[in-house]
Amino acid sequence: MSCGENTMKMSGIRDINIPEYHHIPMSNNSSPMRRKELEIKLQSLKDLDAPSARLEQYPTPAKVVSDILFIAKSLGDIDEKSMADLGCGNGVFAIGAQLMGAGKVMGIDIDKKAIEVARENASALGLDMDLEVMDVRSFDQKVDVIFQNPPFGSQKKHADRPFLEKAMEMADVVYTIHMADTEEFIVKISKSLGFSVDMKTYFRFELRHSQKFHRKERAFIDVVVFRLMRDENDG
Repeated sequence: MSCGENTMKMSGIRDINIPEYHHIPMSNNSSPMRRKELEIKLQSLKDLDAPSARLEQYPTPAKVVSDILFIAKSLGDIDEKSMADLGCGNGVFAIGAQLMGAGKVMGIDIDKKAIEVARENASALGLDMDLEVMDVRSFDQKVDVIFQNPPFGSQKKHADRPFLEKAMEMADVVYTIHMADTEEFIVKISKSLGFSVDMKTYFRFELRHSQKFHRKERAFIDVVVFRLMRDENDG
């Protein structure tokens, strides 16, 4: 399986194929945007110069982001929806969502340098969005959908928990990425917070050498992406 390649099989309430293209009503170009076109745009984004090991900063592959956003759009989670990217890093989810036709878009990150890079990336594409330096626990804006790739917990156990709790507090639909071997924990905490797994899919991430303790030029890790939905009786 190559970098960023997923199984193309969804499980949960329904199965869905990733669409090859979508019409983007907000685009100046009336022709449909293909998934590969979005992927290329996202690959052009600047990454963080010196990613923090403590914050577990690593780039989310552009192919993975474009696949997730195309799934989200096909499910009605993009067009004119308000969305937030928690722990946004270089802004890849926020930028991708706005390119796909999202409404109000915002991104937050505790790292000032990450927000500077995200703002630079958004500006380079002529996009206007709210990108702020903020601890995820301080985020207090209700939105329709949240996208996030939180820390995996390699440096600090359950570092993803504050992200999960905040996401499920502030949105009714959450797309969130986690290590595949933590799937049971994610399902359990989601249920405790009044959310159910609507669907999930698996990807293989390529992590390139970016820290002094990395011994290999690149490594691959298996991740699971969940679409979580608030239970109807928990609203």
